[in-house]
Amino acid sequence: QEQLVESGGGLVQAGGSLRLSCAASGSIVNINAMGWYRQAPGAQRELVARIASGGSTNYADSVKGRFTISRDTVKNTANLQMNNLKPEDTAVYYCNANIWYRGKYTYVNYWGQGTQVTVSS
Repeated sequence: QEQLVESGGGLVQAGGSLRLSCAASGSIVNINAMGWYRQAPGAQRELVARIASGGSTNYADSVKGRFTISRDTVKNTANLQMNNLKPEDTAVYYCNANIWYRGKYTYVNYWGQGTQVTVSS
């Protein structure tokens, strides 16, 4: 089962919080980096937050100070804590991970199926 599965999306009022989770499954040798991207209708998919294997993080300016990404290297999971949500955060959020699976020869970027986050005014 070489896949990423996201959970935690939903409908929330402005100012509220959500926690997104991403779990990688399968026989994993290593995960280089994990990140969260989002895509709003009519917009390009954009980076929200990314965390490298060494723990360094990168955030979009629009979410800096409000969102926090974390990961558990043992469980092969990544979380995105989203606080003080705004209507402009409304989008489909996708988990991304650069994964070396057992039996493969290279790292490959995998995408989750996406989870909808809707923030009402």
